[in-house]
Parts: sequence; structure tokens; C-alpha cells
Amino acid sequence: MNETRTLSHQESIIVEASAAFLYDLLSDITRTGEWSPVCTSCWWDDEAEAGRVGAWFTGHNELPHRTWETRSEVVTAERGREFAWVVGGSFVRWGFSFAAAETGTMLTESWEFLPDGIAMFEEKFGAEAHAEITDRTQQALDGIPKTLAAIKRIAEVSIDAGEPAQP
Repeated sequence: MNETRTLSHQESIIVEASAAFLYDLLSDITRTGEWSPVCTSCWWDDEAEAGRVGAWFTGHNELPHRTWETRSEVVTAERGREFAWVVGGSFVRWGFSFAAAETGTMLTESWEFLPDGIAMFEEKFGAEAHAEITDRTQQALDGIPKTLAAIKRIAEVSIDAGEPAQP
């Protein structure tokens, strides 16, 4: 394969909640298992650094055919604008961005399979690297809309239950 391309995808949804509310919800990575179809739990490696750029966390992931953990570093933490992390420090970038919309917030989830990740897969999987990269890409394409729908449901139910939509 030996390509230095970047695979990426993003999707958006309108959520009837403020950007600050959504940021606070999504930057609490300990709640990730509530909306992710693959990542069942996350925890901060150092609670004192929670939510800050440079903080690391561990995620526990489950699929029917395998279970694994990843370590990720927060790379963007701008309340009400963007929260993002990179798996393995340089392999895959995941993030949420927030923009004002007429009836709430346009929430966008983005995913990028970075060149270091592709190179790591080539080294780890050899001739099977392309199939493994294709599989991970399909998981992201399938998972993003499910994640966004779950976040919308959770956020809007929280607002309806009386949690403040504004900071």
C-alpha cells in the first residue's frame, strides 16, 4: 500500500442545546459509552488533567469479534467550539465541533485516519493492511451517524429534564 494519504469523514446534526452544553457533555469522556456504538467506556489517565489539551485518556472498545483498548491525547479543547483527540498520539483524529444553528447547535463529528496510523497498520498487518484500514474506515462511516443520533437524544432529553441548556 505505502500511501501517505489521509482518510477522513464528517457528518453533522442539529441538536436543540447550546454549544457550551454539548461541549461540556462531550468533553466528559467518562460518558462516551452512553453514545458510542464501539467505545463502551473511557477514563482519564490523570484526573487532574481531565479535559485539557495534552491530557491522555484510555478507551475500552468492543465489537462482536474483538475487544481492545486505546490511549488518546486531547489535541483541542475550546469550550463551545471544538473538542478533539488523537488515538495513539498520531494515528486517528476524532473530534466534535459546534456551530450556532437556528434551533440550537450544529454538532459535527469528524474522523481522520492519519498517515502515521496508515503506516502503523502497514507495519502491523502487512499484506492485510488495506483490508484492516478498510474495515476501520467502514466502522467510522457506520458509527458516526449512530453516535450523533445518540448524542442528540441524550442532550435533548437532558434539556427536557431541566438541565440548563445555557452555561
